[in-house]
Amino acid sequence: MPDPTRPRASLRTAVVWEVLKDALDRRVKATGRESLDVLDTGGGSGNFAVPVARLGHRVTVVDPSPNALFALERRAAEAGVADRVKGVQGDAHGLFDVVERGGYDVVLCHGVLEYVDDPADGVRNVVDALRPEGVLSLLAAGLGGAVLARALAGHFKEAKQALDDPDGRWGDGDPVPHRFTADQLTALVEGAGLHVGAVHGVRVFADLVPGVLVDTEPGAVEALLKLEAAAAELPAFHSVATQLHVLGEAQGADEG
Repeated sequence: MPDPTRPRASLRTAVVWEVLKDALDRRVKATGRESLDVLDTGGGSGNFAVPVARLGHRVTVVDPSPNALFALERRAAEAGVADRVKGVQGDAHGLFDVVERGGYDVVLCHGVLEYVDDPADGVRNVVDALRPEGVLSLLAAGLGGAVLARALAGHFKEAKQALDDPDGRWGDGDPVPHRFTADQLTALVEGAGLHVGAVHGVRVFADLVPGVLVDTEPGAVEALLKLEAAAAELPAFHSVATQLHVLGEAQGADEG
C-alpha cells in the first residue's frame, strides 16, 4: 500500500501530501486545536488517512468498498492510530447518510470526482461537510495527461477523442468517466463557494518516465521528486499533468 511519506511511493503523492500537510498545519494554528476533524471521502485503505492520523488528527474515511475499509482498519492498527481512524461504508452521493453535515475542518476528495454522475453536485456535497473556514483538498484526473499518454503510446485517434470529448474520455473502453482541466476544477470549487488557495499539477513526469530508469539510476527518485515539486505550481505544466490538485478554502479561512 503506497504511503505518501515514503520516497518511491511519493512520486505519485508527494506534491499533494506537502500541500495537504501545510493546510492542516495552518488550520491547527487558526483554530488553536492540535487535533482536527478530517473527512476522507473515497479514502479507501488509508493512503492519506493513516499519515494524517499520525499527525494527531481524527480521520473519518467514507468508502463504498468493505474490502478497502477492512484494509484501512488493519493498516491503522499497524500504524498505532486505530483510535484516530474510523471507516464507514458509503459514497459521496449519500455522504450525509453516514457523516455529519458541517462537521469537519478539512475534507479530502481524492480520486472521487471522476466517478460521480454530476461533478458540480459532488463538489457541493463534500463542501457541505466543511465547518466555517474549512479546507477542501480536491484531487482529480487531468485531461491533458490522458491525451499525452494515449499519444505517446501511439493511440493517436484515442488521444484526439479524449481531447474533443466533453468528459475527456478516449473511447468506450476508457475506465474513467470524467477528466478535467485546471480551469474546470477551479470553476467547480469556486461554484461551491470556496476560494481557490492553490492549484498543482500532479504526476507531470512520473507516469511518463520508464520505471526501470527510476529504480536503477542512483538518485533518480530524489531528482524526479524535486522536478515534480518544481513543475507542480507552474500553470504551463497543469495542462499535461496526470492529476490536478486544487486546495479550496472557505471564505475567511486563514491563509497564513
